[in-house]
Amino acid sequence: MSGSGSIHHLKSREFSTLYPSALENVELRGALAFGTKLVSNRRDNTVAAVDDWQDLRDRASAIKADVMSNLDHYLETFEQQAQAVGTHVHWASTPAEARSIITGIAQQHGASLAVKSKSMVSEEIGLNEALEQSGVRPVETDLGEWIVQIANETPSHIVAPALHRSREDVRELFARVLQRPMPEDAEGLTEVARLELRQAFADADIGISGANFLVAETGSFLVLENEGNIRMTTSLPRVHIALVGIEKVLPRLSDLDVFLRLIGRSGTGQKLTSYQTLVTGPRRRADDDGPDEIHVVLLDNSRSSLLGNAVTAQTLGCIRCGACLNTCPVYRQIGGHAYGSVYPGPIGAILTPQLAGLHEASQLPFASSLCGACRDVCPVKIDIPEVLLHLRARSVEEGPSARDAVTNKKIRQQGGGFRMWSWAMRSPWRYRMAGRVARTMAWLAIRVPLVGRCAGPLRGWTAGRSLPSPPRRSFRSEMARRRSERRS
Repeated sequence: MSGSGSIHHLKSREFSTLYPSALENVELRGALAFGTKLVSNRRDNTVAAVDDWQDLRDRASAIKADVMSNLDHYLETFEQQAQAVGTHVHWASTPAEARSIITGIAQQHGASLAVKSKSMVSEEIGLNEALEQSGVRPVETDLGEWIVQIANETPSHIVAPALHRSREDVRELFARVLQRPMPEDAEGLTEVARLELRQAFADADIGISGANFLVAETGSFLVLENEGNIRMTTSLPRVHIALVGIEKVLPRLSDLDVFLRLIGRSGTGQKLTSYQTLVTGPRRRADDDGPDEIHVVLLDNSRSSLLGNAVTAQTLGCIRCGACLNTCPVYRQIGGHAYGSVYPGPIGAILTPQLAGLHEASQLPFASSLCGACRDVCPVKIDIPEVLLHLRARSVEEGPSARDAVTNKKIRQQGGGFRMWSWAMRSPWRYRMAGRVARTMAWLAIRVPLVGRCAGPLRGWTAGRSLPSPPRRSFRSEMARRRSERRS
């Protein structure tokens, strides 16, 4: 699980130093609570109205399992069909190869401006920086992506990149960057962004997007959105480049019926996104919409290495709906930036270590309560807790070299706690004595705060929460007392 891939601007080694500041940020936690709860409620309502929801999940999971078992076949079929309709297909094993291919196309066409629609893969490989270094100015056209771009930030959510920012934050940002007063309402701020981006669409030499799905049968790619910016990105510039992970391929056009019913409801609580753009080759006649030239760059970046294990291969089934983030109790408290990766939340906790290498993200598999909420809402039934446990085991097996000092310290503390538990469970009298000691320590920790801060395992608990009041007597003692009262 060493992983030869990379993720741009990766800071996952710093998770233990990033999340405390996120927990202390009251404004951030407020924005997260509002945004994730709103979307989760919408998701629950729309899902409840679908009678065959579980059947759809089963079908999607089966399709993805088939793709992972025959990925080489479906990718080759996609390449053949895409080339047959005039699309140029490129293969990139690494981020460096993908960047080189895309900047090479831009230079070949003398491009100076590229409009981009939301693409997590372009964030994964650091494409914007590469474009700038090659003399091409990239402009993000998704509202959330444009907000984080002008703020010099990375996205904090897979679907809603600026979820961590409140409306007031955005208004202040726009006023500072654009050097003029800004309206107070969300509609007015959206209109400001629309006017700023309109000229970029008209002037752009190249459009760059990701893709939600590739269709092997027809050589097409599908992009989904609610703003219309992707449709303009794929139609106005004369050259379009789609950067796509190899796992996004589907066998048949009819498979989209299943996934379109799942992804909108899971991601944003919509029955269907506002726009669905299916691109099948460049335009064929002068009066057709679309670019004169289309390129699809297929990125591996260690994805193929996940196929050798049935547990890790599940990760590639992800359709990037973001449902697991919205329901995760950890993400809801700390947001995306604390994960130190472009892929945050539960899916990021399993994807990042496998793409970048476990030694680069050893803490992320432990950044979970294993509550299983992510597994319950996943539209393709990825068992994220199972993958997390697999990665935790690998982290322990690979030893100290795969973990930093903070993780080692925590593991040692946990190991000491488990040794104490093992000793106490070996006889009834040890168990009773351990219970008396635990109740006494809990009583002292409540009444003498210094004890809670200093007393071993209690230190971690009391740092972020209050101890419940301990019972006056054990369960066994209480049951014995009640039996005695009944007899008398």
